[in-house]
Amino acid sequence: MAGRSRFLVTGGAGYVGSHVVAALCDAGHDVVVFDNLRTGHRESVPEGVRFIEGDLADRALVDAVLADGPWDGVLHFAALSLVGESMQHPFLYMEANAGLGFALVDACIRHGVKRFVFSSTAALFGQTEDALITEDTPIVPGSPYGESKHMVERALLWADRIHGLRSACLRYFNAAGADPGGRIGEDHRPETHLIPLVIDAALGRRGALHLFGDDYPTPDGTCIRDYIHVSDLAQAHLAALDVIRDRSVVYNVGTGTGHSNMEVIRSVERVTGRQVPWLPAPRRPGDPARL
Repeated sequence: MAGRSRFLVTGGAGYVGSHVVAALCDAGHDVVVFDNLRTGHRESVPEGVRFIEGDLADRALVDAVLADGPWDGVLHFAALSLVGESMQHPFLYMEANAGLGFALVDACIRHGVKRFVFSSTAALFGQTEDALITEDTPIVPGSPYGESKHMVERALLWADRIHGLRSACLRYFNAAGADPGGRIGEDHRPETHLIPLVIDAALGRRGALHLFGDDYPTPDGTCIRDYIHVSDLAQAHLAALDVIRDRSVVYNVGTGTGHSNMEVIRSVERVTGRQVPWLPAPRRPGDPARL
């Protein structure tokens, strides 16, 4: 992106959001972060970046923030993101992700925002037999989480057709890793991502790892996931902002290569030289065999 631009980032104190904020700042842009800090961390926001603690449910505050423009774009990360939790509380996810997402898109249109980057998910594909999931793979969400993200994608399609709001829907696979400079990293509370859980188990920071499902139709019986480094994912957002100057796009964002849960365990054992204690556990509702 040429020149200095000004962006609003919702959920910018979270894992992926904070890495995108860092990438935008590194590129010389002016960034404002909006986050309720329920799962994000204030210390993940770079020094000097304006931070607004608030909730998207506060429509008046959202309007006031967007009125303080002009904005060169909005990047939307704020969401609930646990597949298992969404199976227990489906309407909570519909309201938090889809309902508040609709309201944010509407507010952006009213305040003249022209570019919108949406943090979507590959979870909207659900269980698929495709060896390689592409943008043309049928969408059959296997969880309310995936469904809620797909609903926002559909809303953005109509926002472009009717109002000219250009958008990029980025369907992430599985973000992993941390900023190579050590500024920020992965810090979910409680931690739900496999790689940090396996590392903690290897280092004795936690008890035995619970491996959810060892009877999937995969070579070793465990789930297969496509992992993408979070810094590469952040750069995809900056690239998307350039692309959507004149058109809306939908992209899957991954590496195209999957690794099973057991392969992750064996890799951590090889790197650390320590055995990872693990116990078999039942499958989690909503978890596909491959994603």
